[in-house]
Amino acid sequence: MSVVSVGIDLAKSVFQIHGVDASGHAVLRRRLGRRELLVFFARLSPCLIGMEACSSAHHWARELSRFGHDVRLIPPQYVKPYVKRNKTDAADAEAICEAVARPNMRFVPIKTRQQQGILVLHRTRSLLVRQRTASINAVRGLLSEFGLVAAKGSSRIAELRRHMEGMEPDLLPEEAREALGSLFDHIDALQQRIAAVDGKILAWHKTSEESQRLTSAPGVGPVTATAIIAAVGDGRQFQSARHFAAWLGLTPRIQASGGKERIGRISKGGDRYLRTLLIHGARAVVGTLFRKDVSPRPWLVALVGRRPVNVAATAVAHKTARALWAMLTRAETYRRPAV
Repeated sequence: MSVVSVGIDLAKSVFQIHGVDASGHAVLRRRLGRRELLVFFARLSPCLIGMEACSSAHHWARELSRFGHDVRLIPPQYVKPYVKRNKTDAADAEAICEAVARPNMRFVPIKTRQQQGILVLHRTRSLLVRQRTASINAVRGLLSEFGLVAAKGSSRIAELRRHMEGMEPDLLPEEAREALGSLFDHIDALQQRIAAVDGKILAWHKTSEESQRLTSAPGVGPVTATAIIAAVGDGRQFQSARHFAAWLGLTPRIQASGGKERIGRISKGGDRYLRTLLIHGARAVVGTLFRKDVSPRPWLVALVGRRPVNVAATAVAHKTARALWAMLTRAETYRRPAV
């Protein structure tokens, strides 16, 4: 049995294997347990292995690469067209095996453990920020039922707590006061955890030359820079800056038929977390137009003059993404455009 390429349908405990020979005929169909997977591929001669890029794919790709196999990760949406009829584990493994051998297939680079470790910090931070936002909104909504409101922003929470503690007992029942106090304590604890995660991200940023180089671009801070380095590495898996921007979902969606093209809104595909960070940074860049202590950029003034602020911020994020790709691939700092 000479296996040339293998498709693996990953799962938590059960893995479906489908292998073909040089002529494309199926010569291997097997279901393996979690403990049997590495033992089986350690005995198999080196071959091409395809897997869908999922949460555990990078771990298994690193482990299987130690045995000399050529492991490639495929985006799941590129595997779906090769699934025949009913969707089963065996059909998925067969589709992966067929897709991995396509000459024009696009693959996902295998992340290192260090990259995944930094991404875990970012995912944890994102979760804590969402929990803090939900808790703040809950406190605001509950206190508004008793006629107590405050201005927008998380910085106003301390002021809102002082107003609550100063309310008369007949205006705010003791049961509500105790419950809201526990919510305020929960918000403070979340704030401390977010600060601790930010400190770890900043510490890693100071040790990474590539991350420090990216922060020279306007609207890019340590959080955005470290997230990009951990997610895309050196960026050479993208053919051009536009491919990188398209992967982030910052390029317009195009519908073409009969020789007519219609350009719509941005696709919002790819990594939503990175796209959000870039757009938030772009909003800060656009916001400098409304500050008197910052000299306006002529091109930015012209952009905001002909487009709404949100559209302009998205365009700036697109421009920043393309600049970041050039900085990654060329190992250069940000070069400001000549006036």
